[in-house]
Parts: sequence; structure tokens; C-alpha cells
Amino acid sequence: MASTVSTPPTGTPASGEAVDPALERAAERAAARRGALLALPGFVYLGLFFAVPLAIVFVYSFATRSSTGRTILGEWSLRSYGRLFDPLVGGIAWRSLWIAALATAICLLVGYPFAYFIATRSPRVRGLLLVGVMIPFWSNFLVRTYAWRLLLGSDGPLSQLTDLAGLGPSRLLFTPTAVLIGLVYGFLPFMVLPLYAAIERMDFGLVEAARDLYASGWKAFRHVTWPLSRPGVVAGSILVFIPSLGAYVTPEILGGSRTTMLGSFIVRQFLSARDWPFGSSLSFVVMAVMLLATMVYFRVGGKTL
Repeated sequence: MASTVSTPPTGTPASGEAVDPALERAAERAAARRGALLALPGFVYLGLFFAVPLAIVFVYSFATRSSTGRTILGEWSLRSYGRLFDPLVGGIAWRSLWIAALATAICLLVGYPFAYFIATRSPRVRGLLLVGVMIPFWSNFLVRTYAWRLLLGSDGPLSQLTDLAGLGPSRLLFTPTAVLIGLVYGFLPFMVLPLYAAIERMDFGLVEAARDLYASGWKAFRHVTWPLSRPGVVAGSILVFIPSLGAYVTPEILGGSRTTMLGSFIVRQFLSARDWPFGSSLSFVVMAVMLLATMVYFRVGGKTL
């Protein structure tokens, strides 16, 4: 029987044969061109609908506003950025920061035990619980926020229950508490899902080893479970804090004019006050804070997720 000798495919060097550096660089350039062509629609979309509007807002932040409310692009100044140190802006910024931070902390305290519970269930129960976490996404966020307005209103079910209990009607609507409730409800899934992903990939054998070495449940959690799940904590905190800081719908519907946050204040500068330079400068400062938080996420948690 004649023996057959296998030959390498055309363009593939045989074993031990030196690879031509020029051919290798040409192959890398061809792969880079294919990748650029595949990414071109995404770059065009981001350029037209993100970079260009962002550049326009940046230009408007240095414009001036006339006494009649007209925006003058020819007269450039830093006057709008100087107004950011106004006590009114500082109060609104402080309110937005502490409400966003408190909403993030509450989501972490509620979401961590629930994510741990999901990750330690059987696959069938785990799938059902994950569907339950994502069910709120099946309805419009605006509709869900208006539902909370009905629940927290003076004639809502919560007010009627407190009245029947002898505590009098509740006055939660148009308060920071109502805004906090709406933010926690709206962004809790963004905390649970990253925590679940981090805990589910965790090696629970390390926890068992810590318990075998006579570590208490709290010590095992503090020295093993918490460090291993920290990337999910960082990711979830960023995903909750950033949209909470710039939230508009929830503070506008549940907080009203009594609980103005940065998102509502910026929108009013563009639509009501017609002060586009000031609204643009404030928008850029808020985006800088969000960018800083995103950089922290990629630096601390994004690399290990």
C-alpha cells in the first residue's frame, strides 16, 4: 500500500520552516482592516449621535447669554463655569450626591444577600429568580415611576393603610424619601446582576476550607467571600451611582420642585430658563464626575470581572 504524505495547506509554513516577517505583518494589517470595517458602522453611529452633540454642548458652554435670553456664540467666556460655585448649585449638587450615594448603599445592602441567595440555588430555581429580577425591564420605566406616584400619593394605598393604623395619612410624595424609593426600585437590578455574576463564579471550596480551619461565618465572609465578590460590588455600585446622580424622570415625578436634583436642574436650564451656556457647563461637570466613576470601575473592578 502506497503511503500518503500530508502536506500543509497553501500559505501555512511547514513544521520547522521560518515564518517570513513581511508576510506576518501583512496578515496582521489585513486582520486590522477587516476589524476596522466591521467596527465602522459603530464608529459612525457614535460619531454622529454622541461625539458631534457632545462637541456642540462643549462649544455652547463657553458662549454668553444676552439680557434678552439669546445665546451669543461669538463672545466666549468662562462665566457659565464660574456660576457653578453658586450656593444654589452647590445645594442641588450635594442633594444629588447624597441621594445617589444612599440609593447605592441601600441597593448594595438589599442586593448582596439576594444575589448570594440566587447564586447558591439549584440551576432551575436560579433561572426563575433571575427572570424575576429582570421582570421590571419588561415594562416602561416611566409607567413604573408613575405607579409609585400613585402608591405614595396622599390618596394612595400606603396613605390609606397608615390612616387606618391611626398614624394619619402619609406625606411621602414630593420628598427626598420618595425619590430614594424610586431610585432604589429602578436601579436595584443593576446591582443584583453584577453581584450574582461575581458570586456565581466564586470558588465556594475556599469558603469551606476557611470553615474547616475554624473560621467563623463572619470571618469567612470578610476574608474570603467579600474579597472574591468585590468586582461585582464595584461594578454594581458604579451602575447604580452614575444613573442615580444624573436621574431626571424619578426626581421630576416623585420629587417635584421640592426635591430638585442635577438632572432636573440641567433640563430646566435648557427648556425653562433658556440659559444654554450654563446648562452646558453644568452638564460637562456632571459628565466629568460620571467619567471619573467609570474610570474607577475599569481600574478597580472592570479588569477582574
